Amino acid sequence: MQLWETVFGYDAAHNSPGLAIDKKLALQDGLLFVALIDGRVVGSILAGYDGHRGWLYSVAVDAGQQKKGLGSALVRHAEAALTELGCMKINLQIRGGNEAVTAFYESLGYVVEPRVSMGKLIPQNI
Repeated sequence: MQLWETVFGYDAAHNSPGLAIDKKLALQDGLLFVALIDGRVVGSILAGYDGHRGWLYSVAVDAGQQKKGLGSALVRHAEAALTELGCMKINLQIRGGNEAVTAFYESLGYVVEPRVSMGKLIPQNI
């Protein structure tokens, strides 16, 4: 949780690291991956699969481990797990204006698609 709070910062209750991690672990789908160094979490990625598309969420790498290939390794690991499940396409979302992260994903073969992202909060589940 600390890694996500440090890397992302959060301004909305539905994005709380504790809530997101607890809900993901409750699914028991095996699509939350962490990277450890000396027992300390230095990277993580959360993936999802709905039977048609896969999704990547919350890719985080400790500042001291960035630019060493860990983020790429986490993405590739999640891609392999999704591929093994039969996933045909993997999507992800990036907040607008985050060019460095956009460039990172483009280096891994992702492309910007002309889509409109929409969402709806379900307050009773937060």
